Amino acid sequence: MLTVDFDRLGIGPGVKVIDVGCGAGRHSFEAYRRGADVVAFDRDESELRSVEAIFEAMAQAGEAPASASAHAVLGDALSLPHPDQSFDCVIASEILEHVPQDGAAISELIRVLKVGGTLAVSVPRWLPERLCWWLSDEYHANAGGHVRIYRASELRDKIVGGGMRLTRSHHAHALHAPFWWLKCAVGVSRADHPAVRAYHKLLVWDLMNRPRITRVAESVLNPVVGKSVAMYFVKPAASAPARRAAAI
Repeated sequence: MLTVDFDRLGIGPGVKVIDVGCGAGRHSFEAYRRGADVVAFDRDESELRSVEAIFEAMAQAGEAPASASAHAVLGDALSLPHPDQSFDCVIASEILEHVPQDGAAISELIRVLKVGGTLAVSVPRWLPERLCWWLSDEYHANAGGHVRIYRASELRDKIVGGGMRLTRSHHAHALHAPFWWLKCAVGVSRADHPAVRAYHKLLVWDLMNRPRITRVAESVLNPVVGKSVAMYFVKPAASAPARRAAAI
C-alpha cells in the first residue's frame, strides 16, 4: 500500500533515492522495482534485516532491473550518514509524527537532496488523527508512538521555510481512516474483535484486487477523510540560512 504517488516522482533507472524511516520497506521496494538506486534507511535493525532479505529475493526473481541497486542502512534521521546533495529523491512517509525534533529531521532531509530534486513527505491528516487520539490513548501513547498531530499548513510551512518549494499535495487512504477509528474504539490491541477482523479482510481484499468500486470510492472520499496527507517539494538553489530555518 503506497502513500506516495510514484508517478509524480520521476523515479526510474539511474535515479538515486533514499527512503527515510522505511519501516517494512513498501516505498523502497517500489523504487527498486522501477530501477532506481535505493537506500532504505531506518533505526529499526530487525525491520532492515527483513527489507534487505526482500531486496535480495527481488533481485533473484528478476523483479528489478539488473542495473538497479538497493541496500538497507541503519541510523538516525537526525544525522543521515550521507554527504550534502546525495539523492535525486528523498521519501519520508509517515515518520515525522514520530520524531520529537522534527525540525532537525526536516533539515537533514533537505540537506541530502540534490538541487532540483524532489522531497515527498506524508503524515497522518489532522482530523482522522485527532479522532484516533480522542478515542484511544493506546493508539499514540507508547514507545516510538506519535508525538504530534500536524496541520498540513504547519508541516508545509516548516518545509518551505527550509528553502523548498511545494509543488503538489493530496490525501490518501480514506478507507483506512474508519478502520483505525474502529480499532481505537474497541481497543488497538484487539485484533481478534469480529468487526476489526471483518474490516481488515476488506482492506486486504482491496489491496490484492484493487476493484474499480473501491478505487472510485477512495478517490471520492480521500479529500474528506483521507488518513494521510502527502506533499511534494522541489529543492531550488537556496541559501544556507534558508535551509537552516527548518531546524528552528
